[in-house]
Amino acid sequence: MINVFQPSLGEEEAAAVAEVFATNWTGRGPRTKAFEAEFAEHIGARPEQVLFINSCTSGLFLAVDLLELGPDDEVVLPSVSFVAAANAVAAAGARPVFCDSDVRTLNPTADHIERALTERTKAVVVLHYGGYPGHIAEIARLCRRRGITLVEDAACSVSSTADGQACGTFGDISTWSFDSMKVLVTGDGGAFYARDPEVAHRARQLAYHGLEHASAFDAAKVSDRWWEPNVQGFGRRSIGNDVTAAIGSVQLRKLPDFVARRRAIAALYDRLLADAEGVRLPPPLPEGHTSSHYFYWVQLDAAVRGQVARDLLERGIFTTFRYPALHKVPAYRSEGTSLPGAEEAADRTLLLPLHQGLSDSEVHTVVDELRKSVERRSQALRIGG
Repeated sequence: MINVFQPSLGEEEAAAVAEVFATNWTGRGPRTKAFEAEFAEHIGARPEQVLFINSCTSGLFLAVDLLELGPDDEVVLPSVSFVAAANAVAAAGARPVFCDSDVRTLNPTADHIERALTERTKAVVVLHYGGYPGHIAEIARLCRRRGITLVEDAACSVSSTADGQACGTFGDISTWSFDSMKVLVTGDGGAFYARDPEVAHRARQLAYHGLEHASAFDAAKVSDRWWEPNVQGFGRRSIGNDVTAAIGSVQLRKLPDFVARRRAIAALYDRLLADAEGVRLPPPLPEGHTSSHYFYWVQLDAAVRGQVARDLLERGIFTTFRYPALHKVPAYRSEGTSLPGAEEAADRTLLLPLHQGLSDSEVHTVVDELRKSVERRSQALRIGG
């Protein structure tokens, strides 16, 4: 099977994990602290602004906790986004308000977001679709002007930048994903960032049960009764650990090569599909933007998209679509809501295999099978319709 996502793990990661095992401590410790500092440097932040956590989803729930959302609050987010952000908002009793997206980029514009704002809007959450930064600078300016907290779901954007600034650092709070499908993987895991160091400190407490200190060893440095928990609030356990952090440090060193290979694959798709009838390619990145190239998507006639995906699967090529429009899924369905860009994109978009382990010959195979399927299915549609 030619997979749509696939991690790149090897002997260096295994050796790093073995070193952690040799210390006889696998929990949060020096490897975690080191990885937080390394990732902070990668995004141009300070170590105290970054927290290594167990998933991007935990980071989104943590953001909602920090915002202290309640039933009177609304949060605007694009309908084309992963369900975790909406779940975090809804679980707090607040109301997710979905906005439209551009049909080609699948990212919202500042205008899309502004049209969804009301006097009850407390935050905006944006996803950089497939690693493409989108209109993040304009959205950040809008949120600052309106006094609204901006949360960046940077799950797809571990190396994406806009005009030299890392995605995830435009907002007030941000989260990244390092799960097994991402560009940089730690098995499961993620990073959390807060612009305000005080907010970051509060996040550290909430990420470990609301405790002032994450371990008895830390508490023993400041108290003679370190076994008594100093609970500062109601939190969960969302912290990362030294095993996954050790993998992350190795992956972070490899990240430039990973992204370079993904960029080359995307360019090869662009070249091979440039004249493919019935296949619309992703728009080029604006000048000054870079992408992690997490997704490579094509857009097909909605009447054949599902059939093409099935044809490719039968030929050993796994494709998918992320993310179904949330205003159409059962949990969030809103009768009468029309978001035409999101709906068209959801009906037409297909993600092709893209990972750094993909060979050029596999890319050629994907392109050949895609061309044949689109031509056959489109011809059948014309004859039948």
